[in-house]
Amino acid sequence: MKKSNSTMSRRRPKKRKTGFFGKWIDFFFIGIVILFILSIAYHYRSGIINYLGFKSHYSSNTNVFSEARNLKVLEKNESKVVGLDVSEYQGKIRWSYVDTIEDKYPLRYVFIRATVGNDRVDNQFKRNWLGAKENKMIRGAYHYYRPNENSLEQAELFIKTVKLKKGDLPPVLDIEKLPKEQSIERLKIGLRRWLKAVEAHYGVRPIIYTGEKYYDDFLKEEFSDYLFWIANYNFYREEIQDDWLFWQFTEKATVPGIDNNVDVNIYNGDLQQLGYITVE
Repeated sequence: MKKSNSTMSRRRPKKRKTGFFGKWIDFFFIGIVILFILSIAYHYRSGIINYLGFKSHYSSNTNVFSEARNLKVLEKNESKVVGLDVSEYQGKIRWSYVDTIEDKYPLRYVFIRATVGNDRVDNQFKRNWLGAKENKMIRGAYHYYRPNENSLEQAELFIKTVKLKKGDLPPVLDIEKLPKEQSIERLKIGLRRWLKAVEAHYGVRPIIYTGEKYYDDFLKEEFSDYLFWIANYNFYREEIQDDWLFWQFTEKATVPGIDNNVDVNIYNGDLQQLGYITVE
């Protein structure tokens, strides 16, 4: 049966009227968002201006916000020493061009990946190790630790590969992954074995590299007798913590002589203090 127009009109849903109060709430939240964006832009204004200068060394992967934050971090830690860490992922580095970041901050040191687990040497280690020395940078070597593999075999591979000399940085143990086939306690035993074997060989206590959460959750208390190099890329963090020896503050920096993005680090001290921790 055909319904009358009057019946259909009564059943149509009424349009919701937006009052003045509802519109005011919308404008308020939009205003908050705009103010937040403007405050971020103002805080990182020098970095954004620097980026928008269209410098030729920026790679296609460069992001305006990461570059702006990088510059802000460097400005706030101007009294500290800046360096980088590299591996085969950076390709063939032209070491004679590796001198500064942001055309202002000298790169004084570099950590170079030497070995991975118990069976692999980084395929650019030898080239990078010699290139850094020729470029008169303070150099150090690190081992990427694989949980579930024999810790002493991993230490032996590192010792066989890396010949530290006077003026080099202490060896570094890089631990980032949790074990799949062993407990956390067994992992910690393995880490201790690696650290002790490497210290016994070189006569210098290694540094431990890890992420901030990994450090807080698993290593901070039981490995408090070691110095730490911490990775933290959080946008809000702009200054190094007092209890960190090194801080890897970005993995997306551009450096002359390196085609791909690279990690950049801050040492918690000046150049003279950095010399105090090198191999004697």
